[in-house]
Amino acid sequence: MIATTPADILRFALARIEEGIGTILVTLTGIEGTAPRAIGAQMAVAADGRYLGSFSGGCIEAAVVAEAIETLAEARARLVRFGAGSPYLDIRLPCGSGIDLLFNPHPDRHAIADALARLDRREAAGLRLSADGVASGAPVDATGWQNGDFCLRYHPVLRIVAMGQGEELTALARLARAFGAAVSVISPDRGLLTDLGADGFDTTHLATRAVPQSLTADPWTAILSVFHDRDWEEDLLPYALGLDAFYVGAIGSRRTQAMRLDALRAAGVPDRLCQRLRTSVGLIPAARDPVTLALSALAQIVQDYAAIVGVSNPATAEMHADTSAYQSPAPARRIAASP
Repeated sequence: MIATTPADILRFALARIEEGIGTILVTLTGIEGTAPRAIGAQMAVAADGRYLGSFSGGCIEAAVVAEAIETLAEARARLVRFGAGSPYLDIRLPCGSGIDLLFNPHPDRHAIADALARLDRREAAGLRLSADGVASGAPVDATGWQNGDFCLRYHPVLRIVAMGQGEELTALARLARAFGAAVSVISPDRGLLTDLGADGFDTTHLATRAVPQSLTADPWTAILSVFHDRDWEEDLLPYALGLDAFYVGAIGSRRTQAMRLDALRAAGVPDRLCQRLRTSVGLIPAARDPVTLALSALAQIVQDYAAIVGVSNPATAEMHADTSAYQSPAPARRIAASP
């Protein structure tokens, strides 16, 4: 895993709560200008000073931790501006922006556990942050302010089903897992599967060209074929195109792609499904070596995943939400920032 995920932050919070340690969820609810993180980004802070997550490159994290620990003695949430327009004159963001952070002390254990259970089942999850606490519930359509509460939508982690043979498949699987994706590998190559299986990958051996039971998908799954022998795709691709994956692609030259589409249509695959197939795979033109091709394809998949889960925007409704129910620090108060 390269960096912390939203689920990691919730798991950190749940673990501290179960240890009996005071815990605070801190959530980015508003941005004035620009910011390194999107609306809905979070930190979890423990009373002993441990924390997970960030809102900057280290500019304000120490101040956030200090503020969070102070809220543990309070029964209500606190909304604090950092940067431009903040009461803390000694804490500034280098970009000159301002961010609003919502501090929720003592979040409900059951609410966090419920959200994590939904994500583990590869379902969307939601939390509702109010002045009185943190509650779970049905996932909202988008992250943002709603009727005085801040609602968060969590999505299952990106899953990639990689089908094929050779170094392209190995490179794609390893890069995707390093990125943080859940990876399933399907291949007729026993040696390749043995190597990846020894490293903990979920693998399926294709003994025949029949569709394996492991070829499944949900709205947060991408399927990519890196077969050079298109005969292996004869049943796999038509089946994959009918699944609920947000991305189905196959590598190959323009000539190969034209032949592939002709074969799909000849097999009776409806045109609406054929049109789902990504025949231009990757963001790096004319990638030839296995690692570059895998990186190019992964970048495109991640780009599409980000589009379907949505990136929160500090819209007018979010920036001007009614937050009068939340406590704010005294204007003259100062806390120490990180060096």
